[in-house]
Amino acid sequence: MSSTPIPSVSAEGASPEQTPLELELATLLVESLNLEVAPAEVDPNAPLYGEGLGLDSIDILEVALEVSRRYGFQLRSDDERNQQIFTSLRTLATHVEQNKTTA
Repeated sequence: MSSTPIPSVSAEGASPEQTPLELELATLLVESLNLEVAPAEVDPNAPLYGEGLGLDSIDILEVALEVSRRYGFQLRSDDERNQQIFTSLRTLATHVEQNKTTA
């Protein structure tokens, strides 16, 4: 992993601030998927799937499993809200905050 991470930049030209939970989830994403970006540089509003972080369906499945283990609730593959939940780091963090059963 020798490539230099490229920070995500919002439309305003500055990297948006992450909440503590967003940073925690960004760290989970980076570590579980071996991404070559620093967790603090993940734009919380950038798309997770396709453009943005460039995750595919297998990556999303891995993230769902890690979130389920860490936060004590199931993210099911047949949930009709998955596209909305996994829109961005921010939408994932909102869902986790509303559903987590562990600290």
